[in-house]
Amino acid sequence: MTTGPVALSERRPEVEVSRLVADMVPPPRFDGVRFETYVPDPGQPSQAAAVTWLADFAAGLGPARSEQHKRWFRRAPQAPTGPGGVYLDGGYGVGKTHLLASLWHAAPAPREQKAFGTFVELTNLVGALGFQGAVRALQGHRLVCIDEFELDDPGDTVLVSTLLGKLADAGVRLAATSNTLPGKLGEGRFAAADFMREIQGLSARFSSLRIDGEDYRHRGLPQAPAPFSDEQVTAAALRTPGAALDDFAALTAHLATVHPSRYGALCDGIGAVFLRDVEQITDQATALRLVVLADRLYDREVPVLASGTPFDRLFSEDMLSGGYRKKYFRAVSRLTALARDGQRLAGGQRD
Repeated sequence: MTTGPVALSERRPEVEVSRLVADMVPPPRFDGVRFETYVPDPGQPSQAAAVTWLADFAAGLGPARSEQHKRWFRRAPQAPTGPGGVYLDGGYGVGKTHLLASLWHAAPAPREQKAFGTFVELTNLVGALGFQGAVRALQGHRLVCIDEFELDDPGDTVLVSTLLGKLADAGVRLAATSNTLPGKLGEGRFAAADFMREIQGLSARFSSLRIDGEDYRHRGLPQAPAPFSDEQVTAAALRTPGAALDDFAALTAHLATVHPSRYGALCDGIGAVFLRDVEQITDQATALRLVVLADRLYDREVPVLASGTPFDRLFSEDMLSGGYRKKYFRAVSRLTALARDGQRLAGGQRD
């Protein structure tokens, strides 16, 4: 017997503490990445150097690096001894997440002794477990990777910096990435100085690894596909296996009742998301929750088909120029990519 689409706005996932930690692995789109699959730009020597540097860093977590890695990029500098953490410094689109996920995969440690998550996921873990609970959950790890370390919320920055300090004291090796805010493009130094300043006393535990390359945001925000009609979205959802169909207002209201650490579980088993009557968001709290959901959908490569406001107008100009603009730029980019993937679900039909 076939069933119709589910509604995310009717789901209330319960997540065991053990799953919150076990789920801290590279997202599905980075399951297959390795140092060997990273293709350095020949015009950017720092990219090839980063591969060898990080391979050496991974080797420092366990047995000696394989001879295969030693043959690659022979002339790149060796990873220095000293700080137990590494910060990947570069703009958007240079492959930092690919390299960070490759480091996680290469680290010679059991899966349960290494963690990978975004800055937001780490703050959500603290919110779900409490600070001491998060310390206990991670202090036995050999490696913790933090993607997209965010500097736009001083409270969260201090919280995560303190957590990482506790983990470093326990012998956990750390790796992190961050991105330059749009307003700082062209300064020629990426985000390293900001990162080291904001994490204050923790900065001595990190070596900064520069990765040069073109920042795609010089090309501006991607243009989102034109939205479909409510009727087209509904019809497509009814014929798509694994579909979730929601009115946008109902979904955003529901997200306020679910802890963000559970948004991944909210998406369990969903193959495509269909949204009716998307509206521009004017409330900051609603916007930040949607950013987290967009990240979880993007991690899982879940296509989105929507009616209403196109995703490149989802956030107001004030939001895109405000303190959380980096999050909103990322969400627009990711939702736009998923909306492009979702166009095929409409069967080529438009009004």
